[in-house]
Amino acid sequence: MSAPPPDGGTPVTCHRLIHIYPTGSGDVVALSGVDLHIAAGEMLALVGPSGSGKSTPVAILGGLMRPSAGRAYVGEHDLSRLSARQLAALRGAVVGTVLQGAERNLLPYVSLTRNVWLAQRPAARLPGRRLDPPEAILELVGLAGAGGRRVGELSPGQRQRAALAQGLAAGPGLLLVDEPTSQLDGPGRDEVLAALETVNAERGTTVVVVTHDGEVGARLGRAVTIRDGRVGAEGRDGREFAVVAGDGTLQLPPETLAAFPPGTLFAVEHTDRTVTLRAEVDPTSARAAAPGEPTEA
Repeated sequence: MSAPPPDGGTPVTCHRLIHIYPTGSGDVVALSGVDLHIAAGEMLALVGPSGSGKSTPVAILGGLMRPSAGRAYVGEHDLSRLSARQLAALRGAVVGTVLQGAERNLLPYVSLTRNVWLAQRPAARLPGRRLDPPEAILELVGLAGAGGRRVGELSPGQRQRAALAQGLAAGPGLLLVDEPTSQLDGPGRDEVLAALETVNAERGTTVVVVTHDGEVGARLGRAVTIRDGRVGAEGRDGREFAVVAGDGTLQLPPETLAAFPPGTLFAVEHTDRTVTLRAEVDPTSARAAAPGEPTEA
């Protein structure tokens, strides 16, 4: 597969995505039927605590692992049908991935300009592919004039922006960034988010950020919460919504579950544009009955 140069942002679609990690003590379900669509040029945050499964979609979309079941599409590419060589070509030209921990993405013994140049080499071999010079990419993320410096000479915020430059080296249509602000203070976090916003505005790059920080999700405009391996909620422009999954399930927000525990019965009323859930059982007495145990009404 020869990966063509992306035209602006690259869309993403996940359909019933499942991923299971085998461990010595048994299988761990990281994703349990995730449905997600990200439009070309959109910015999105995948939000959730450690162990929620939020980093797994990024590893799959970046071609670093294959899903156990379901489908993941980057543009027109069905990742489950690509060979290892084709996935490598996709990573080299269409998808840029920035791993958690800036230093994992950068070579400490060469300059920032050299880091970006080395990351460009796979895409530079593609026929007709034109790439920006490393200095222009560093300027895009707010590191103009820093090309001669090495990683050890940078502040934490600068290191993370340098890692973004490495991820952008090949001009990808999709940029995947795992926890870019987890080790930064407030000013450092703002530097990195401003760089991502600049990349999105000037290049049209689709940006997906994994984070445990709800404020980061709010800043990006659209935030999808991953809870127990499923899409638990979605925030858009300050409003939070529950999401109906492809199998018809609906995860209620934690605060709603606290007021209406398992076993609560809801009447569902809907019109063409509105759905209303009305509790029919006293939530203080409602609970899930054990097998063979009568339910209380």
